[in-house]
Amino acid sequence: MKFHILTIFPEFFRGPLDYGIVRRAQEAGLAGIVVHDLRAFTHDRHRTVDDRPFGGGEGMVLKPEPIFECVDSLGLSPREARARARESVVLLSPQGRLFDQDIALELAGLERLVLICGRYEGVDERVGAFLADRELSIGEYVLSGGELGAAIIVDAVTRLLPGALGNEASAQQESFTRGAAVTGEGPSSTCGSGGLLDYPHYTRPADYRGMKVPDTLISGNHEEIRRWRRREAVQKTARNRPDLLERVALSAEDKQLVETLSARDK
Repeated sequence: MKFHILTIFPEFFRGPLDYGIVRRAQEAGLAGIVVHDLRAFTHDRHRTVDDRPFGGGEGMVLKPEPIFECVDSLGLSPREARARARESVVLLSPQGRLFDQDIALELAGLERLVLICGRYEGVDERVGAFLADRELSIGEYVLSGGELGAAIIVDAVTRLLPGALGNEASAQQESFTRGAAVTGEGPSSTCGSGGLLDYPHYTRPADYRGMKVPDTLISGNHEEIRRWRRREAVQKTARNRPDLLERVALSAEDKQLVETLSARDK
């Protein structure tokens, strides 16, 4: 998969994408990341990428010309044909659809993904209306620019590419992942998150400063461990992200646990 990142601060990406899974995926040829400096697509001696907004107002707006010309240089399919070509142009914007694990999984099926990093007061609306095929936001807050959001999307998408993780089941068990069944040979004490938050994790030592690992996890009973992890995942989701419970399929046991927790909190 090839990522193209369009930014006025290309140096920003010299660090965040050079470590861990993203770096290994690039070294293995699973992912390629190209950062494009939008100032290279300007035509004045000041390399101007922004201007004052029509109608007045505070701040500056990123001009459309450098962004359109940079995307033109990539040789993408026409906007209406991108889905068939497995390509997408994304504008990072606070006004965009909230990025989540489902969107990450969808983007992981593409061959080319272009990420446009906004800056200043915003991006000329014609970029979103006529060039990008979607707008995405990483959260309900405002950042100085889209660079951090682009790095987050690259990381989230890359780890879903086949072969990027050492153990493919890892992605199936993580928070927010829906509809994935954990596969493998032999007894399994893991459970897919099913769209819930992930279950708690412990490692050695079993007793640290009097804080002990739950007995179930060292019992060797795979079914009891799996059930414990499911219960803990439901409890953590109910406590931290109760909104997720409305989106996932819960078993009768899960529902009973949620009812018990709700009654306890009243």
